[in-house]
Amino acid sequence: MTKYCIVDDEPIAHRIIEGYCQNLPYLQKVGNCYNAFEAMQLLNQSTVDLIFLDINMPKLSGFDLLKTIPNPPAIIVTSAYQEFALEGYELNVSDYLLKPFSFARFLKAINKAINVNTSTTPTLSAATNKTHFFIKGDKKVHQVAFDDILFIEAYGNYTKIYLATEMIISHEKISFLEQVLPIADFLRVHKSFIVATKKIKTIEGNRIAILEHFVPIGQTYKNNLMKRINKL
Repeated sequence: MTKYCIVDDEPIAHRIIEGYCQNLPYLQKVGNCYNAFEAMQLLNQSTVDLIFLDINMPKLSGFDLLKTIPNPPAIIVTSAYQEFALEGYELNVSDYLLKPFSFARFLKAINKAINVNTSTTPTLSAATNKTHFFIKGDKKVHQVAFDDILFIEAYGNYTKIYLATEMIISHEKISFLEQVLPIADFLRVHKSFIVATKKIKTIEGNRIAILEHFVPIGQTYKNNLMKRINKL
């Protein structure tokens, strides 16, 4: 469970973010803060893994608040002002959402933030080990367990996620999914394919057999594949 709080002086921003988060059961709200001082008090009293942070707030800006936090959790900036994006990334924020933002864009930021938080920050949420992620496809939001993925195929501006029992077409690019997937269990074997290494049945020539599927191996990816399977 990832514990989050919202720091924004606009009540409507809280309602929008809360509405999006209600679709993601692995997120748990621990508080609503309407200025930086309320946020400081909350952070001193509660464990927070993720902050949705506005920039323009009275008395103390979101970035000024961020600079006062010794070991900040994952930060997703939510702002109506694009010109502050560079400063945000210099402060190592996970993502920068420009208001108004869609649920699809919000979901992408969540997956990125939690992945960063899990891999770099020794918090409670990191110790639980992420086992799944949420992704939008076919006009629905799918919960996908990493163990259920066979392989992923780039499909123009989309991707096909092949599971044992179904296939999901997503609007996300394969490069984004490569960042979300656990590096220990998945490997890019072609510019258009990522495979779950545990699901490989055989490797013959320049193709991989996974159940009844065959995945091509790109020439520039073959050395990395052979190194990986020698470690399995």
